[in-house]
Amino acid sequence: MLQHTRTPSRPSASTLDLPVFDDGPLAQGREFVWSDADFSRIKALIYKKAGISLHDGKHAMVYSRVSRRLRETGHTSFKSYLDALEQHDGPEWQEFINALTTNLTAFFREQHHFGVLEEMLAARRSHNWKIWCSAASTGEEPYSIAMTAAETLGASGSFHIVNSDIDTKVLATAARGVYKADGVKGLSPERLQRHFMRGKGANAGLMRVKPELQKHMEFMTINLIHDLPFREPFDVVFCRNVMIYFDTATQRQVLERIHRVMKPGGMLFVGHAENFSDARSLFTLRGKTVYERI
Repeated sequence: MLQHTRTPSRPSASTLDLPVFDDGPLAQGREFVWSDADFSRIKALIYKKAGISLHDGKHAMVYSRVSRRLRETGHTSFKSYLDALEQHDGPEWQEFINALTTNLTAFFREQHHFGVLEEMLAARRSHNWKIWCSAASTGEEPYSIAMTAAETLGASGSFHIVNSDIDTKVLATAARGVYKADGVKGLSPERLQRHFMRGKGANAGLMRVKPELQKHMEFMTINLIHDLPFREPFDVVFCRNVMIYFDTATQRQVLERIHRVMKPGGMLFVGHAENFSDARSLFTLRGKTVYERI
């Protein structure tokens, strides 16, 4: 059933057999009318709120994710939903951001970083380490950092890890520290025994991070395009596979904020596809996707 009628624009000679609409494409079988105008509006809103820069190849992803919010909120069109979003400064803004945030993670992803971190920690075992994981997602990265610190520094080691994300739902999962057994199958039996508790009965098939590891963790919602709330500087910052969602200007602003909350000589770990050669006044490359704070 069509929700409204649109007037086709004048076709070109090469498209005589296909209708072209002034307000953008309408794919058959879609639940909601979807236009270029809707995409452009969403693109502008997520850039303003989270600094995320969406390119035109993200039409299908954006439609799929935001249409879930239409169903949840009872709206019948993207225009209606976006109008309501902009008219109220309420909790739906966070749901909108959550919907458009990509969370791809795994334990000890980009393994070489943890070898570098281990060397750093081993060189100063008596130091009170302060670490920030700025894109914690569902927790696999933060707990990989924590396991590395615990194993390197030993029982007497002192470390505190602040874990943040803009997506409140994935951050809640990280704070719980409970994973399906399939999700931790890449960890060695020794690590599983040392750092996890195996669920029994109703919790069979689940693994929970032990309190001995979780006591080092702090979780908070942080938007990287806003001023950062930290008072004490960090020795280490993980900000991996985040900058790829920002344009060049936003990347620079975020790097400047990170620079301000790090100790001179501190290490910044970034994603495999990220390069900050234009930020030489802030960071110096010290290894594969590892930068030292100047």
